[in-house]
Amino acid sequence: MVLCALCCVSAVSDRGALSTCNYSHNVTFFYNLVGKKISERWSTRDSVVIGVGLTVCVIVVLANLMVMLAILKNRRFHFPIYYLLANMAAADLFAGVAYANLMLNTGPWTRTLTKEQWYIRGALIDISLTASIANLLAVAVERHQTIISMQLHSNMTKRRVALLIVCIWAAGIFMGLVPSTFWNCECDLDDCSTVAPLYSRRFLIFWAVFNLVTFFIMVAIYTRIFIYVKCQSQYTSAHTTENRHNQMIINLMKTISMVLGAFVICWTPGLMVLLMDGLLGKASKANNYEKFCLVIAECNSLVNPIIYSLRDEDMRRTFKWILCCLCRGDEGQQRQLSPVKVDSPQLEVCLGYRAETDG
Repeated sequence: MVLCALCCVSAVSDRGALSTCNYSHNVTFFYNLVGKKISERWSTRDSVVIGVGLTVCVIVVLANLMVMLAILKNRRFHFPIYYLLANMAAADLFAGVAYANLMLNTGPWTRTLTKEQWYIRGALIDISLTASIANLLAVAVERHQTIISMQLHSNMTKRRVALLIVCIWAAGIFMGLVPSTFWNCECDLDDCSTVAPLYSRRFLIFWAVFNLVTFFIMVAIYTRIFIYVKCQSQYTSAHTTENRHNQMIINLMKTISMVLGAFVICWTPGLMVLLMDGLLGKASKANNYEKFCLVIAECNSLVNPIIYSLRDEDMRRTFKWILCCLCRGDEGQQRQLSPVKVDSPQLEVCLGYRAETDG
């Protein structure tokens, strides 16, 4: 991922060095250049959109924070695949923060942004998307290696998982910095995007194609895994124990596949709009679809916690345990609940203790 980006960045940097750059232009200049209108005052529609958007952002942050807390508290989730899912929740949480920042720096407020602030606004979205994609790819590879050996969980050490997570976020930060540092249109005004006026259209083409190809690779990996598991299940149909083990693998795979499917469905329209903008420029009329695609992409960060709660009984029980303890609100009682008992069964521990104290 990083090497491919470096090659493209190097080519653009060499070409940009031959052009005359004028860094004195402000954000408004680039918006006027591509014909993207900046609202002068807040309309009722804009206020409603901002209000709903910020509300969704708060829900996204809280929901994914609960997923991370559930994985931390429940020992049944202390395996590499769940650590990666917790990191996915962290990426979704970060996305909620990024969207909130976008909401608070859009509309008439766009005129007040410096170029550095505008680049930061876009970089936060790029980082969250890259981290999510890299994390899903890591999950796909981990599941492929694990299931081919017919294991439920891999033998990857916590240290290696931590290193992998660090690499995922390093890749996200790198890709977030590329447009502001190397690959923008400040030295080539004819290359400015209509969706993101300071971004290079060539960067949007690379960004969209790279992510769409990654989607295809992940779908291919999961398709191969499902075919392999199905074939193995036919051979082990006579063994009850192996059947149960295979069913656990299939259930986990279905959950992860739903997460991947939701991600692809929510992000593909936005990536297609970026690709159209990069290829056609103003003729694509990409600005007409930009906000709708952004809303769909934002919804993806809210979908994953719902999938976890519907598909995983242990995760659902842990959610109930957390909500139960939060609603009770008695710190003294919470201290008497040992965190190591959260794994079996959570809700009964909390409710049982409350019934005992009430009696």
